[in-house]
Formats: sequence, structure tokens, C-alpha cells
Amino acid sequence: MYSIIVVPPPTTEDRQQHGQIRLAPGERLRFGRAPGNDLPIPHEGVSRRAGELGAQGAFWTLSNLSAHQTYVVENPEGAGEHIKVGPGRLDAPVPFEFSRIVLPAGGDLLAVEVWAPRHDYLRDGCGTDGDTTAPAFSVDRTKRYFAVLAALCEPRLRGDPHAPLPTVDQVVARLAPCWPAASRTSVQWNIDYLAVKLRLKPGPDTADPGPRLNGKKESLVSLALRFDLVREDDLILLSGTGSGTGTGSGSGSARRTGR
Repeated sequence: MYSIIVVPPPTTEDRQQHGQIRLAPGERLRFGRAPGNDLPIPHEGVSRRAGELGAQGAFWTLSNLSAHQTYVVENPEGAGEHIKVGPGRLDAPVPFEFSRIVLPAGGDLLAVEVWAPRHDYLRDGCGTDGDTTAPAFSVDRTKRYFAVLAALCEPRLRGDPHAPLPTVDQVVARLAPCWPAASRTSVQWNIDYLAVKLRLKPGPDTADPGPRLNGKKESLVSLALRFDLVREDDLILLSGTGSGTGTGSGSGSARRTGR
């Protein structure tokens, strides 16, 4: 099975003739300005020997063969997630399923897309002996606090990794289809509840209030997106056509806010 699929920049001859370049595990692809490369990129701002990709099964590696340029590998689905590969770095592992290598080329930024569709998983029944491991973050997608978290994450999940987070009033409006009774007080209560539930703040059973948490919404969204607590598929809940939101712990009902 092919390990990775490389989609060259639209200006290259390989893109026009073949559209894609497929690599099996163990194969390598060298790219650069010189015509002798596996993927020639005829741009004066690209090094003659710019870099090399290596297919390694379920992931791939990038070698930066340039002397001065840093390459950025973006995860288009990762809400701003990226890695930097400095000049001279060899075989930097790239774990993203969909990636975009951004090459600085003079005044241009050239993008080489790399797809890694191969996924390897543990077979059913392997490694299940003994007690079950407690989850790091336990969230219930039927609760209202999760709808609040999804609404906070939505702008960045929609493809803009640097989008400003919605205000509390905007969250209230966004929750109207699935939670018509949402209010500023109940939404803020759920944000406070999430900060405790996701261990950004100590719980009420401790005397230590912990340090003041500035940028609470930013911290929640950053944590949720980093660990995939909220995915794009979860946004269907906001339309009111998902599995619905319950009124259990974290619902933020008026009688529980005390505000």
C-alpha cells in the first residue's frame, strides 16, 4: 500500500502531468529547483536541492537541505497546529494525516501538500488485560457544557486557526437552536464549570482557589483542540439536530448558578 501521496505546487510540471506522486514505505522523494530532482520546483527562490521526503509507513519525514530557510509543515485540520523544520535538519518526523509544506521562495510562499492516508491500529483485544485506564479528560457530549465548549471552538474548527473566540453573547446566540433558554449567566457558569472539569482550575472541594486564570476561554479552546475533545463532527450539536444536550452536571441551569 502507498504510504504517502504528494501533491506538487500547481506551477510545477509534475502537477500538470501527473497531479500526484505516490510513495510506498521506504521510498524517498527529493525536491528543489534543479531539474534532476524527483520533484523539480522551478522557482528562483527555491534551493537547487531544497529537501527530501521519506515515506515511513504510517508517517513521513522531511529533510530540509537548504542552508538558510526554515520550512513550516502545517496541519490544515489542526486549528493552527504546525511544526518547523530548520535548515539542515534531517528526517524530521511529521505525524499529520493531511499536511502542507510551506516553502519560502523569494516573495512567494509555495505549498506542497502531503497526504498520509495509511493508519495502523492495535488489533481488537490486544493490550486489554487488567483494569481499564481512566480517561485523561472525561466529557459527556450530551451535556450543555459540551455544547458551550463546541460553540467556543467552532470558529477555529471551521478552518481559521487564528479566529477570535466568540463572546459570551455570541455563544448564547449560537446555542439558540439546541438550547433556547441559554443566557449570559448560564453560559458563563458552564465556562467556569469547564475550567474546573478540565483541571484548569481547582475544584470546589479544595481550599486552594489556585492562581487567577486569565484568558479562560482561550485556555479551554486550546486544550480542547489540542487533545481532540471537540471535533468538527461535534458541531452538528449546535444545529439542534444532534444527540441533544441534557441537564445533568454542568448544565448551568439558573437554580445552580447562584449568580
